[in-house]
Amino acid sequence: MALKEPRLRVKPNESFVLQVENSMSNKIRSEDDLPTPEVLGDLHRLKKYNPCAGPIYVEGAKPGDTLAVDIIDIVVEDKGYVLIEPGAGPLADLQKYPDGRGPFTKFIRHLPGPSGTTSDGIGVFSNDIQWKLQPLVGTLGVVPDRPASGSDTVTMQCAYGGNLDTREFRKGHRIYIPVAHEGALLYAGDVHASQATEFGGTGDESRAEITLRCDIIPNKTTPFVRVETPTEIIQLNSYRPIEEGFRQAHMWLLDWLVEDFGFTVKDAVFNLAVNPDIRANVYALSMWGKMNYTIGVSFPKSNLGKAVAG
Repeated sequence: MALKEPRLRVKPNESFVLQVENSMSNKIRSEDDLPTPEVLGDLHRLKKYNPCAGPIYVEGAKPGDTLAVDIIDIVVEDKGYVLIEPGAGPLADLQKYPDGRGPFTKFIRHLPGPSGTTSDGIGVFSNDIQWKLQPLVGTLGVVPDRPASGSDTVTMQCAYGGNLDTREFRKGHRIYIPVAHEGALLYAGDVHASQATEFGGTGDESRAEITLRCDIIPNKTTPFVRVETPTEIIQLNSYRPIEEGFRQAHMWLLDWLVEDFGFTVKDAVFNLAVNPDIRANVYALSMWGKMNYTIGVSFPKSNLGKAVAG
């Protein structure tokens, strides 16, 4: 499979803006538009969800490097939707709650926040239920080593990123992704204005404007996508069964602590056993097709000593 020509070329530390469509390419416009073949057409038949912007060529990036992606801002439109597809999710065959199987469409209003935009706005589910929006980039990654495996923006979930639906892919956070091709060839889309774990349906799907900036860590390999927030470092994984996924995430975090932060193996293992500020996180439990779960293990920066992440 030939690589697509880059749609944009950027220099390291150059900010750029992506305008991205929602996960169903704007086929869902009202709560009468249900996630069915009749409404979605070829999108449903071919499973061509989560359109992404890209690829973006980052000058100087080469195989064996790590791409550091800073999410500067995510501004979603004034509404989003959550879908429950028939035959999918935990209630598909459950007799106890037959009226919860779908198909359903629910729209959520997005109100501006203190910034004057929806970047820090409010999600209105109903008169009684509201929450702070936490916009995230649901699908973020680079073209993988074998490009054919990255042609699906729904089921690609691997070391090079993809549809990880991770709440930590949000404003103010830095995402570390291994590079497989010259220029990295970054792509992004599938923005969620908010998300729980997608246990029964989708996230709060929305069109959005994303502002990113990339840097390059030369000759640095990363086993799977990593995240740095202002307060912690997070090792991600996407796998089933979930217990094996967590075991591997812990092992990759142990490597990170030893290789980049100067921990002895013994001290890293001790911390993974007893440090109460370490968290095992569940991000996405979508029960759709062959998708994996997305999970992670975080470590507090306050316990990293004088080392600096990245």
